[in-house]
Amino acid sequence: MSTEPALLSLTAVAQAIAQKRLSSREVTQSCLDRIAAWQPRLNAFMAIEAEAALVAADAADAALAKGKISGPLHGVPLAHKDMYYDAGHVVTCGSKIRRDFVATTTSTALQRLKDAGTIRLGSLQMVEFAYGPTGHNSHYGAVHNPFAIDHITGGSSSGSGSAVAARLTFAALGSDTGGSIRMPAHFCGVTGLKTTYGRISRAGAMPLSQSLDTVGPLARTAEDCALLLGLMAGADPADPTASADPVPDYMTATRESIKGLTIGVPTAFYVDDLDPEVAKILDETIAVLKREGANVVTVELPDQRQLTAACQLVLAVEAASFHKRWLIERPGDYGPQVLMRLQNGLAIPGVSYLEAMRWRGPALAAFNAAVADVDAVIAPVAPVPAPTIAESDVGNSPDAESVIQRLTRFTRPINYLGLPSLAIPAGFTNAGLPVGMQLIGRSFDEAMLLRIGAVFQRATDFHDRVPKFA
Repeated sequence: MSTEPALLSLTAVAQAIAQKRLSSREVTQSCLDRIAAWQPRLNAFMAIEAEAALVAADAADAALAKGKISGPLHGVPLAHKDMYYDAGHVVTCGSKIRRDFVATTTSTALQRLKDAGTIRLGSLQMVEFAYGPTGHNSHYGAVHNPFAIDHITGGSSSGSGSAVAARLTFAALGSDTGGSIRMPAHFCGVTGLKTTYGRISRAGAMPLSQSLDTVGPLARTAEDCALLLGLMAGADPADPTASADPVPDYMTATRESIKGLTIGVPTAFYVDDLDPEVAKILDETIAVLKREGANVVTVELPDQRQLTAACQLVLAVEAASFHKRWLIERPGDYGPQVLMRLQNGLAIPGVSYLEAMRWRGPALAAFNAAVADVDAVIAPVAPVPAPTIAESDVGNSPDAESVIQRLTRFTRPINYLGLPSLAIPAGFTNAGLPVGMQLIGRSFDEAMLLRIGAVFQRATDFHDRVPKFA
């Protein structure tokens, strides 16, 4: 195989190992070589476990030689956001408070990927307690964007976006509470799936906001996301909020055409105040979807600003509730921005929180009515490409919330409604920064989003662009 194994997609590398065209050791070593080169400039990994990964790779190869294959991802090395409990491993959650926390259980999502045959490369950096959209971390340093080292990755799944983009791991678990999978996907030029609330179990994943948190993958392609979703989705006795709805065949969906599908473009909010290059890439994306046979129509959505505000309020209160004990006992162990945001959450009246929760059902019904005649909605993930690390390092300054609000404006409504959204690489700015678009779907209709995303990726090559090691 002429190409560096680490440059293959997850789906392709899994097939190459299963067919013995590549060994797990060759693949793992290829990832480790890239990690060694890129980690000093990216800061994407929290922990690199090279020796253990190679031992596990050899064991996978030995099992395969005896005809034993553990699952569809047999011998594939992966690293994940450092908030998924993995028994016997330190899980820092990007924090000082959990710096030495050793998990005694393994998260369901992670266990399902292990059962499919994956091996562990280490763990990936993240924003402290997953509470921040830029990728800054006052304890462990910012994660850098491989396409432009001085620019942010987006957060909170910062290491996941950076490591997948730089081809250090074939895919990575992230989490999305207010945009934390889709923003790194957009800023780093990878594919990220925010799943429907309850589609994947959250058992053993660090909580931030009980009614908003979702588990999902960042990967190279929609097909890779489909493969991972199929392995992780489904009921879980350890998480009563995990849905028992049947798990569709997502991989088959990625092979279908989009001829005759109808895709909606919002008339307002998601198209307002866009950076000119983001607006241009949205138009170009729509043109590709039309060429592939989709009908594109405009849709008038209910006021999305109210949804963004409601999401922010729910997140602030639920996050503060989880952290209340540490806020009292260990306030000095938080970074300044996370501390400020958690303390703000403590000040919100219970009545306001209950109103925001009660309004959710009617808001979802109104949104569903507005999109009743379309199969999916397309919108930018964020109004701008990645800002620099320096210019977005606002800490706990008075304008911190407005910076956060600007970046998460287009992602939060989807979390509030619990809907699925797929972020796909859709182009690059003149300065070489990636830009993503999100496909928003109906509850539990990830298959539709993956189908549209896969068609777009067969027609374009933005997802195949590899950052240059300058």
